[in-house]
Amino acid sequence: MNTPHRDAPMWLAWLLGFVGVTVFALTLPMTRIATGTAEAPQLSPWFVTWARCVIAGTASALYLWLSRSPKPKREHLKPLGLTLLGNAVGYPLLLGWALREVTAGHAAVITALMPLATAALAAWLLHQRARLGFWVFAVIGAALVMGFSLWRIYSTGQGWHGGGWWPDLLLLGAVLASAMGYATGASVTAALGAERVISWVCVMALPLCLPLAWWTWPSHAIDTASWWALAYTGMFSMWMGFFAWYRGLAMGGALHISQVQLLQPFISIAAAIPLLGETLDPVALGFAAAVVVTVFLGRRFARPVSSTQPRRVMSSSS
Repeated sequence: MNTPHRDAPMWLAWLLGFVGVTVFALTLPMTRIATGTAEAPQLSPWFVTWARCVIAGTASALYLWLSRSPKPKREHLKPLGLTLLGNAVGYPLLLGWALREVTAGHAAVITALMPLATAALAAWLLHQRARLGFWVFAVIGAALVMGFSLWRIYSTGQGWHGGGWWPDLLLLGAVLASAMGYATGASVTAALGAERVISWVCVMALPLCLPLAWWTWPSHAIDTASWWALAYTGMFSMWMGFFAWYRGLAMGGALHISQVQLLQPFISIAAAIPLLGETLDPVALGFAAAVVVTVFLGRRFARPVSSTQPRRVMSSSS
């Protein structure tokens, strides 16, 4: 997947990569629309987590049936299960609860660490040795996020003991959950194909998500916009976005096209302005830019030390 198709035009690969990143970037404002805020709640984060699995799982089952995809082998079930826990359950659930308390622009700063977190977990789980420079920039990026979190806590007067730290811990948990899912999913991508990996994950989630979605179905009136936002997170964030993203990586090469991912936090911040009525926060924008710089520089050191080791598959956030 890291070798570009020589007959594919690069402009199309870049376009598909940009489409995938844009789809994933809109997940933050769409999730906030779906869940509402603590003052004006809409769909519960529990229901959003299970319902978006049902939407993506139903579409995935139809796709796998129409494409006559073979079933995964026994050795594929463990990494697919870990991907399910990380991407289908952990990430949307933790993100949904956090976005009831903080803005989408704020969340974009924390989740900008996703590429470095994915690379770090891939190095650990896939036994790849990253260079020292990568870990230096990973620590710098984590320190920037911690500094931003502390700035938000004390600038709002909440203090560390006032609960102001809780949403950021949820966001960090979401980053780690998703990064684990991407790293384990990448380990079976070569065997199953990228589109089939995400589709099988969504189908495997159906037996868990269907009864839980029914159990957590909202008992109060929900705004139409929240239902549409839920539909977006199920069809696009959790499923169709991966088709454009992985296809772009395959056509243009992961090392090149994955750089589009650096635009993701800025797209999230920009999209939150018209969708949520958020204002542009210069401090959040500055921290996001600093984190993105560390991600960019860290990726320059992310290749394994030995050229004989397998290359890492780059992934985006959902």
